[in-house]
Amino acid sequence: MDSTTTDSTAMPRAFLRWAGGKSWLVRRIADLFGDLSFKKYHEPFLGGGSFFFAAGSSSPSFLSDKNEALIETYSAIKTDCEKVIEYLGRYKNTSDEYYRIRSNISSDKYERAAQFIYLNQTSFNGIYRVNLQGVYNVPYGHRQKNFLEANALRAASKALSVATLKSRDFEDSIEDIGPGDLVFIDPPYTVSHNNNGFIKYNKSLFSLEDQYRLARFIDKIRDLDASYILTNAAHFKIKEIFDVGDRHIEVSRASLIGGKKAQRGAVDEFIFTNLEAPE
Repeated sequence: MDSTTTDSTAMPRAFLRWAGGKSWLVRRIADLFGDLSFKKYHEPFLGGGSFFFAAGSSSPSFLSDKNEALIETYSAIKTDCEKVIEYLGRYKNTSDEYYRIRSNISSDKYERAAQFIYLNQTSFNGIYRVNLQGVYNVPYGHRQKNFLEANALRAASKALSVATLKSRDFEDSIEDIGPGDLVFIDPPYTVSHNNNGFIKYNKSLFSLEDQYRLARFIDKIRDLDASYILTNAAHFKIKEIFDVGDRHIEVSRASLIGGKKAQRGAVDEFIFTNLEAPE
């Protein structure tokens, strides 16, 4: 694992595995939205940050998420990614090492960031889960992929240099939004139970009341003369809440289930936006 060389030409990209990640959407940006132009970029559900790294990292950005450990990791990468890389370089991808690192409690934010990235890359399916005591408890994933991609972290650090990072509820990000800005909104949701169990299975992720709060948040974005892109589950209730006259796009993507990326058919998702369709 090479943590010393620097590739100044590396393009920024997501360096975390994240449930509901939008790498599939990144490949369709030009077709769906054309040449995006905006003053400031906002992402109140940051997660893996695929859309930010692809479209928002060249502008002043405001990135937030309720997951405090996630935001701390991004902050550490932004501030001094070399310290994080140094810690990662000490780790090995073995079961014993995984559980040792998982149980370690560090007072150093750069070590905690390295732990977060290591566990994310080597755990079972990259799941982020904590127990009732707030302790991360995902088992080892027996994944052989290199968990330290130093140049990807360096490129991410450069992209994050113009970003403001905060851990907060999405509604609180309205204070930073102004005319001409772009807000990319990707709330947590599962599309596995779109037909019969959408509300039940999403209750603990992002409840129906949260969806209504999100609709009111989008109303405020419009009132500020800002643009938004919302991704959400393809469910009739979501269409009822968010289909209020702006562009409504239904997209189909491959469903990747399991650690070996086994394709299991396709799933549909909704996109709502007040951006005009590209010519």
